[in-house]
Amino acid sequence: MGHVDVAGVRFELPDGRVLLEDVAFRVGDGAKVALVGANGAGKTTLLRILATLLRPTGGEARVLGCKLPDEAWKLRGKIGYLGHEPLLYRDLTGRENLRFHAKLHGIKGEEADARIEELLAAVNLSHRGDERTYEFSAGMRQRLAICRCVLHQPELLLLDEPDSNLDIEGREIAKTLIGPGLGHTRVVVTHDPDRYLPEADQVLRLTIDEKAAMAR
Repeated sequence: MGHVDVAGVRFELPDGRVLLEDVAFRVGDGAKVALVGANGAGKTTLLRILATLLRPTGGEARVLGCKLPDEAWKLRGKIGYLGHEPLLYRDLTGRENLRFHAKLHGIKGEEADARIEELLAAVNLSHRGDERTYEFSAGMRQRLAICRCVLHQPELLLLDEPDSNLDIEGREIAKTLIGPGLGHTRVVVTHDPDRYLPEADQVLRLTIDEKAAMAR
């Protein structure tokens, strides 16, 4: 069994539109997967299914040994998801956001404080950590969202366009937390194949109206 096992997964909207059809692939422990395809091919939908945010309408999916959606509750503490939305409360400060998410993962007290300060320092936000996130630039919010994603030291990273809103410096900073050399199993949705394909052990291509194809 791999870290991710998907067999015949289908996702259909209430209006009858099918976004995914008969998707099947396996991701091994420690693998780095680039998920590519045209707009509308279902990349974000597939990642959200793996992150327990959507329920597939057909097929089977197991992530870290947990059957979805039945065992989603077992999985959520083991994955780090970074999507198009940062999943941050705009009226809370950077530190308050991370403290909130630390509590959700059962990280408390000095352990939580130390981890939060470590991450803020890693993304060069220590000096801005007591500002409300609505005051942050889009790039700063993305850095903080990356901190949220790895706060609980997940086994599996599910990353949807992780470079969004990041400048060159921000991309290099992000590598220190979600880069390919850190031992995580990682699935990355990307429209920048030149950047992510050289790092990938596997490439999953989704095409509209066709089955997914795993390369490498």
